[in-house]
Amino acid sequence: MQSTDLGNKESGKLWHRKPSPAARDGIIVNIIHSSSDYLPKVLRFLNVAFDSSGDCLIAGDHQGNIYVFDLYGNRFNLVQRTAQACTALAFNLRRKSEFLVALADYSIKCFDSVTKELVSWMRGHESSVFSISVHASGRYAITTSSDTAQLWDLDTFQRKRKLNILQSVGIQKVFFLPLSNTILSCFKDNSIFAWECDTLSCKYQLPAPPESSSVLYKVFAVTRDGRILAAGGKSNHLHLWCLEAKQLFRIIQMPTKVRAIRHLEFLPDSFDAGSNQVLGVLSQDGIMRFVNIQTCKLLFEIGSLDEGISSSVISPHGRYIASIMENGSLNIYSVQALTQEINKPPPPLVKVIEDLPKSKLNSGGLKMKVTSGRVQRPAKSRENKIQARILKQDLTGNFENKENEVSDGLNKKRLQILLKGYGEYPTKYRMFIWRSLLQLPENHTAFSSLVDKGVHVAFLNLQKKYPIKSRKLLRVLQRTLSALAHWSAIFSDTPYLPLLAFPFVKLFQNNQLICFEVVATLIINWCQHWFEYFPNPPINILSMIENVLAFHDKELLQHFIGHDITSQLYAWPLLETVFSEVLTREEWLKLFDNIFSNHPSFLLMTVVAYNTCSRAPLLNCSLRDDFEYFFHHRNNLDISVLIREVYHLMDTTPTDIHPNGKLDAFVALTKGQYPVFNQYPKFIVDYQTQERERIRNDELDFLRERQMVEDMQAEVDQQRVEDAAWYQKQELLRKAEETRREMLLQEEEKLVQQRQRLASVKRELRAKEMHLQDATRRRFLKLQQDQHEMELRRLNDEIERKNLIRNQEAVAKEMREDADTYRRKVDLEEHMFHKLIEAGQTQNQKTQKLIEENLAEAEQACLNADWRIQALHKQRCDDLQRNACYQEVAKLLQENRRKETEVLNAMVGEGAKKWEEAKEKDFHLKSEKKASALSDASRKWFLEKELDDALEHAEHPYNTVPRCQSGQAASGYVPRTSQLKDSSEVDSSTHISLNRRRVQWDTMEQDLMERVRNLRQRLTAQARNRCRTPHLLAT
Repeated sequence: MQSTDLGNKESGKLWHRKPSPAARDGIIVNIIHSSSDYLPKVLRFLNVAFDSSGDCLIAGDHQGNIYVFDLYGNRFNLVQRTAQACTALAFNLRRKSEFLVALADYSIKCFDSVTKELVSWMRGHESSVFSISVHASGRYAITTSSDTAQLWDLDTFQRKRKLNILQSVGIQKVFFLPLSNTILSCFKDNSIFAWECDTLSCKYQLPAPPESSSVLYKVFAVTRDGRILAAGGKSNHLHLWCLEAKQLFRIIQMPTKVRAIRHLEFLPDSFDAGSNQVLGVLSQDGIMRFVNIQTCKLLFEIGSLDEGISSSVISPHGRYIASIMENGSLNIYSVQALTQEINKPPPPLVKVIEDLPKSKLNSGGLKMKVTSGRVQRPAKSRENKIQARILKQDLTGNFENKENEVSDGLNKKRLQILLKGYGEYPTKYRMFIWRSLLQLPENHTAFSSLVDKGVHVAFLNLQKKYPIKSRKLLRVLQRTLSALAHWSAIFSDTPYLPLLAFPFVKLFQNNQLICFEVVATLIINWCQHWFEYFPNPPINILSMIENVLAFHDKELLQHFIGHDITSQLYAWPLLETVFSEVLTREEWLKLFDNIFSNHPSFLLMTVVAYNTCSRAPLLNCSLRDDFEYFFHHRNNLDISVLIREVYHLMDTTPTDIHPNGKLDAFVALTKGQYPVFNQYPKFIVDYQTQERERIRNDELDFLRERQMVEDMQAEVDQQRVEDAAWYQKQELLRKAEETRREMLLQEEEKLVQQRQRLASVKRELRAKEMHLQDATRRRFLKLQQDQHEMELRRLNDEIERKNLIRNQEAVAKEMREDADTYRRKVDLEEHMFHKLIEAGQTQNQKTQKLIEENLAEAEQACLNADWRIQALHKQRCDDLQRNACYQEVAKLLQENRRKETEVLNAMVGEGAKKWEEAKEKDFHLKSEKKASALSDASRKWFLEKELDDALEHAEHPYNTVPRCQSGQAASGYVPRTSQLKDSSEVDSSTHISLNRRRVQWDTMEQDLMERVRNLRQRLTAQARNRCRTPHLLAT
């Protein structure tokens, strides 16, 4: 069996090697969920549900962790943490990835297992929901609580209907029938109703169960085809209802070990077309038994008394069973492995035809019993009953748990012959043979009644006296001893009973009924007359052993007597522990093979044989401690020699001292009820019981008084502690008060010192304040003085600025006048030129060419004059720009003069220089103006002369030409040529003078711009030095 611990992992593998479930238990994997805290604990699984495919299941624990286990893909995933326990699950919705979970706060939530998101949250219940049933289509769901059932639409997650009932009639279960549209509601008064899902109208009601049956239905199961309903409750009876015929057709009685049924579920089969024949029945002992409802045969079972099942779910295809165990783990079973033995072909059968029975089955024949064995299928016949009998006993199965089998027909004498031949029984069949030899009745009901009485008060603290490591073994021992004490009162006072029963408990720990009956049979037969001298050891039995030892080994007995060693030391320790302390497990089993196969006196002879076989080491012992150690520890002794010696003593001991005559033959336990055991001095036991009860009452009184005294002492101690604490607190308060007073005195002294220091500091501060006030006053006076000086400088700068503006305005006025004069002069020239053009237009065609040439020359002269005019205009613009620069420089000089006197003086000097340069330039400008005026006058004269010539030529056009034609061509042409030559000479001289002046003006302009640039650089450097100097003074 593989085990997987989920721990704090959110995903992983279910198993790491391919599972191979054994046919004995069929477990594929055991899943536990333990926390990873400092103190790890197991988180218990509460609910589990399969999906519609059957290969995937969902489970939730009590902390709200919900896991999906994929059995086909060998994976598990944590899909949700709800932080509260889930009370019901459903995983077969129409949307395959969604599942419903009912929580402890009475709400139902729908989650998606893939996206892990909340799909819907449904509220409406006022108590815990313990069942969720989903319709075959996956569209509707019914949630059931103890007071109501509600129908939900899973498409809209809205509630459609609510079933309201009276408080006196509770709901057991409400669920959908498979593959149908019918709702079945089962109530606590055994009434069962069927409803139509769409209209919610009542279809039918099942009749009440028979009056002879006192079963109150608590659990229900329906076959996959919806035809058969199985119901059970606190009884070992199962009722099978046919829903088509609406009647009870069979009552199945479970074994007597079953007293209540906790869960029912049909096991699906792929070939039964939904008419399931195998029903799983979970009883109160935690074992789930699977029975065939037709043959009433027990097929197999899962779970055990020590590892009980709390709840179980079967997959839709019937391959897996998921069971939540009582320890909180989850077991996955393989149905195929569990049904291997059942599915084997049956052995040959002999069918015997019997006569008709005298009386036919009546209504009581409805009841059938479930028995263990191979599934038999009797043939159906109306008149004859055919009985099937297996010819060969099937002994080829699994005999690991043979104490659960009941066998008849074993011959004791043949077993004794086999035992003498081999010395022991086969290990595989030993338990089976022991049960046959002891003829155990297996009274389940009687043993259950003894167990139900609980742990006897005498064995409540058994673990303190016998600290057994295995908790399971201790629990079984405590249960067995309690059952023996409830069976007979003397066993509650028998001190050696745990030693006597422990080896059998360890051997039969998986079957407590067999263990109890083996110990009871041992006490009745092999412990005869042990309790006649109770509470002392059995003197009569020890005398028998001493007589036999005296007959066979007088020397050893004399050695014992010589060292004051009685039979209570060399015989009684072996009897009260039934040799478990001195023999190993194999030796002890071999010995008891012989003890159970012979007369009860064989046990006493074994004690004698043990002493005689160990005579050599015993004769060497002389101290009592050595003898005690020898009979309480294992020794080097051959068990086969011991057994042969016992048989030898049994044969050679005389009849008068042989224990056979004193002990009765073997008597088995009675069936049904165990026999009364009263072979003990009842008055002593009763007296001891009374004394024990009296002592117990006295102890209770003493405990009460002691508790009262302890309470009073505790009160006194508490009062003393409180008083001491009060006195201590008062002392602490007094000391604290003294400490506070001392602290106050010290603080007062410190305060006086601080006041003195404060007064001195105040004086110093007052002196500093006076100095600061004087300094502040001086700074204020200095600031006022500076402000007055700055105001004076500002006024001076304002006066200078206004003077500069006045000068600039005068210069601007003069320049405007010059511009106006120039504009009037140009207009006059243009007017004269237009008059000349108009006069030239009146010339005739003949003189037009000459006039045009003259005009071209005049136009060229005009162009030259215009060029000169433009040059003069450019000079004037440059003068204006220089004047603006002078103004900017003057402003900078004024600002610098306000900041620093030295710079102001330097700038004044520079200003004087500039004014001198300006005067020089003004002189040059005036000279240029004069030159320009001369050129203008000459041009004007030239134009007027040309105009006069033109007018004269226009008045006498024929006088000049004929004169020229009549004379020689040269004499008429020379004056004109000389005239043109003179005009060209004048023009060229004028052009040369203008070029010379232009070069001079450009040179002067460049010099002036260079000097202005140098002046600006000096002023900028001085301003930077002046700004840096105050900063240094401030730092």
